[in-house]
Amino acid sequence: MESTKTEPYFVFMNHDPEYERLRADRTNRGVQELDLYLSRKHDELLANTLEAGSYKKTLSFVIVDGFSVDITEDQANVLRSAEEVRIVEKNQELA
Repeated sequence: MESTKTEPYFVFMNHDPEYERLRADRTNRGVQELDLYLSRKHDELLANTLEAGSYKKTLSFVIVDGFSVDITEDQANVLRSAEEVRIVEKNQELA
């Protein structure tokens, strides 16, 4: 049975030489290019992997190549199988 409850997950990507190159450029332009590159890259992964409208990306991270997304457990499993993805972990609140 497919779960329908969405929860926040963190998705971290595999090594990407272009990310490393852009991250090394500390100029204002370099920072903007990195932000745009990561946002597009993460959006494309989601669009190519999950059904449109079934998820909500909340944030792309710059310090690491990853993002936060509200998805179901089944969708998390689909993302785990994507070649570009290293880790998918559900966000857990610390008590």
